[in-house]
Amino acid sequence: MAEHNDLGNQGENLAAEFLEKKGYKIRHRNWVSGKKELDIVAEDGEYLVIVEVKTRSTENFEHPKEAITNGKIKNLVSAAEEYIFQFDIMRETRFDIVSVIPERDGSFRIEHIEDAFLPPVN
Repeated sequence: MAEHNDLGNQGENLAAEFLEKKGYKIRHRNWVSGKKELDIVAEDGEYLVIVEVKTRSTENFEHPKEAITNGKIKNLVSAAEEYIFQFDIMRETRFDIVSVIPERDGSFRIEHIEDAFLPPVN
Protein backbone atom coordinates (compact mmCIF):
# COMPACT_ATOMS: atom_id res chain seq x y z
CA MET A 1 0.00 0.00 0.00
CA ALA A 2 1.26 3.47 -0.80
CA GLU A 3 2.58 5.59 2.06
CA HIS A 4 -0.12 8.24 1.55
CA ASN A 5 -2.77 5.51 1.92
CA ASP A 6 -1.18 4.42 5.20
CA LEU A 7 -1.27 8.02 6.45
CA GLY A 8 -4.89 8.37 5.33
CA ASN A 9 -5.90 5.17 7.14
CA GLN A 10 -4.05 6.31 10.25
CA GLY A 11 -5.82 9.66 10.05
CA GLU A 12 -9.23 7.99 9.78
CA ASN A 13 -8.42 5.76 12.76
CA LEU A 14 -7.35 8.78 14.82
CA ALA A 15 -10.46 10.71 13.76
CA ALA A 16 -12.78 7.85 14.77
CA GLU A 17 -11.02 7.50 18.12
CA PHE A 18 -11.23 11.27 18.66
CA LEU A 19 -14.97 11.30 17.92
CA GLU A 20 -15.64 8.31 20.18
CA LYS A 21 -13.87 10.10 23.04
CA LYS A 22 -16.21 13.05 22.45
CA GLY A 23 -19.18 10.70 22.87
CA TYR A 24 -20.05 10.05 19.23
CA LYS A 25 -21.35 6.61 18.32
CA ILE A 26 -19.66 5.36 15.15
CA ARG A 27 -22.19 3.66 12.88
CA HIS A 28 -19.95 2.96 9.89
CA ARG A 29 -16.45 3.64 8.65
CA ASN A 30 -15.60 3.73 4.96
CA TRP A 31 -19.17 3.04 3.98
CA VAL A 32 -19.40 2.42 0.22
CA SER A 33 -22.31 2.20 -2.17
CA GLY A 34 -21.21 1.92 -5.80
CA LYS A 35 -18.76 4.78 -6.33
CA LYS A 36 -20.04 6.71 -3.32
CA GLU A 37 -18.07 6.64 -0.06
CA LEU A 38 -18.44 8.14 3.39
CA ASP A 39 -15.38 8.15 5.66
CA ILE A 40 -17.26 8.05 8.97
CA VAL A 41 -20.97 7.96 9.73
CA ALA A 42 -21.72 8.65 13.37
CA GLU A 43 -24.43 9.71 15.77
CA ASP A 44 -24.13 12.72 18.05
CA GLY A 45 -27.24 13.10 20.16
CA GLU A 46 -30.16 13.53 17.78
CA TYR A 47 -27.90 14.07 14.76
CA LEU A 48 -26.69 11.72 12.10
CA VAL A 49 -23.21 13.05 11.40
CA ILE A 50 -21.41 12.53 8.11
CA VAL A 51 -17.72 13.08 8.75
CA GLU A 52 -15.19 13.75 6.02
CA VAL A 53 -11.67 13.05 7.24
CA LYS A 54 -8.80 14.91 5.63
CA THR A 55 -5.27 13.90 6.51
CA ARG A 56 -2.20 15.64 5.14
CA SER A 57 1.46 15.05 5.77
CA THR A 58 1.89 18.83 5.97
CA GLU A 59 -0.27 21.92 5.69
CA ASN A 60 2.39 23.87 3.79
CA PHE A 61 0.41 23.78 0.55
CA GLU A 62 -3.19 23.29 1.56
CA HIS A 63 -4.88 22.86 4.91
CA PRO A 64 -6.92 19.63 4.83
CA LYS A 65 -10.23 21.44 5.26
CA GLU A 66 -9.49 23.46 2.11
CA ALA A 67 -9.63 20.22 0.12
CA ILE A 68 -13.41 20.12 0.48
CA THR A 69 -14.47 21.54 -2.87
CA ASN A 70 -18.00 22.13 -4.13
CA GLY A 71 -17.69 18.92 -6.16
CA LYS A 72 -16.66 16.98 -3.06
CA ILE A 73 -19.59 18.46 -1.14
CA LYS A 74 -22.01 17.32 -3.87
CA ASN A 75 -20.53 13.80 -3.74
CA LEU A 76 -20.79 13.68 0.06
CA VAL A 77 -24.39 14.87 0.00
CA SER A 78 -25.27 12.31 -2.67
CA ALA A 79 -23.63 9.51 -0.66
CA ALA A 80 -25.37 10.71 2.52
CA GLU A 81 -28.74 10.65 0.74
CA GLU A 82 -28.06 7.05 -0.36
CA TYR A 83 -27.05 6.09 3.19
CA ILE A 84 -30.13 7.71 4.72
CA PHE A 85 -32.39 6.00 2.19
CA GLN A 86 -30.71 2.59 2.59
CA PHE A 87 -30.90 2.62 6.40
CA ASP A 88 -34.25 4.48 6.60
CA ILE A 89 -32.84 7.19 8.86
CA MET A 90 -35.25 9.79 10.17
CA ARG A 91 -33.10 12.35 11.98
CA GLU A 92 -31.35 15.64 11.39
CA THR A 93 -28.13 15.27 9.42
CA ARG A 94 -24.98 17.30 9.89
CA PHE A 95 -21.76 17.38 7.88
CA ASP A 96 -18.51 17.65 9.84
CA ILE A 97 -14.86 17.73 8.81
CA VAL A 98 -12.03 16.29 10.86
CA SER A 99 -8.56 17.29 9.74
CA VAL A 100 -5.52 15.36 10.91
CA ILE A 101 -2.04 16.83 10.53
CA PRO A 102 1.15 15.23 11.87
CA GLU A 103 3.36 17.31 14.14
CA ARG A 104 7.16 17.21 14.19
CA ASP A 105 7.18 15.38 17.52
CA GLY A 106 5.25 12.43 16.06
CA SER A 107 1.90 13.43 17.53
CA PHE A 108 -1.07 14.58 15.49
CA ARG A 109 -3.08 17.78 15.55
CA ILE A 110 -6.78 17.06 15.14
CA GLU A 111 -9.29 19.76 14.26
CA HIS A 112 -13.00 19.03 14.31
CA ILE A 113 -15.29 21.40 12.45
CA GLU A 114 -18.91 20.69 13.32
CA ASP A 115 -21.57 21.67 10.80
CA ALA A 116 -18.78 22.48 8.33
CA PHE A 117 -21.10 23.01 5.37
CA LEU A 118 -24.73 22.82 4.35
CA PRO A 119 -25.97 20.73 1.43
CA PRO A 120 -26.42 22.86 -1.70
CA VAL A 121 -29.95 23.89 -2.56
CA ASN A 122 -31.07 22.62 -5.96
